Amino acid sequence: MKNTLKQQLLNGEQVLGIFHGVGNASLVEIIGYTGFDYVLLDTEHGPYDVVAAQEYIRAALLAGVTPLVRVKDNQRNSLLKMLDVGARGIIIPNVKTVEEVKDIIANSKYAPIGKRGFGANNGNKFLTGDYTQMSLSELFDIHNRETLVIPQCETKECLDNIEEIVSLEGIDGIFVGPYDLSVALGCPGETNDPLLIEAMEKVLHVCQKYHKFAFIYAQTIEEARKRFDMGYASVTYSMDSIIFADACQRVIHDIKTE
Repeated sequence: MKNTLKQQLLNGEQVLGIFHGVGNASLVEIIGYTGFDYVLLDTEHGPYDVVAAQEYIRAALLAGVTPLVRVKDNQRNSLLKMLDVGARGIIIPNVKTVEEVKDIIANSKYAPIGKRGFGANNGNKFLTGDYTQMSLSELFDIHNRETLVIPQCETKECLDNIEEIVSLEGIDGIFVGPYDLSVALGCPGETNDPLLIEAMEKVLHVCQKYHKFAFIYAQTIEEARKRFDMGYASVTYSMDSIIFADACQRVIHDIKTE
């Protein structure tokens, strides 16, 4: 198991991803073929869950794009099953406390870092091939190293606890959700509000301090460029459904408008 996305990040590359919300394996393939660095399967707001996500992960790997999953919550099964079906990383929404994050680590990382349960599954090729030659300790080391565990900072509580959260062993980075965070800070949807910019900079600097990866969502191309210019390692740009709707509207306008 090799996480290409993590290697890109370690190489200092700024990586670009997209949310997949619609729920279609062919669309995930297309995302991969067009050159995105990763696709973020959204099971928090999307209409699908584990069985469908398993198919989308296969489609992503076929098309050469790294599959991440935003899980629906921080419960053990929500974390465990998405990792078992092959997600190369998980984004965990609505995080608030350090204790929550410690539980996330325990359920997402194998021993000795965490207490993740073990079984034969997609994520370890059902213990075939190279995995037949590995001890459990070797397998655990590989998955702990290659799997990204990234809480989402979208609450005031998470922002207040950000340094202690980021410093924990087993946390690979933070994903900033600027729209929900703007609501929590009292400036809903105002992505250029000084309070929100200050929060974004705080998360970024803490991640840099502890050599963790800083991810952020951007709704527009202008926002995406700004976040890269700020120093964010990763931008997740928009969502497939939004991009498709925009493309359809442009086609209609261009054809029907003289």
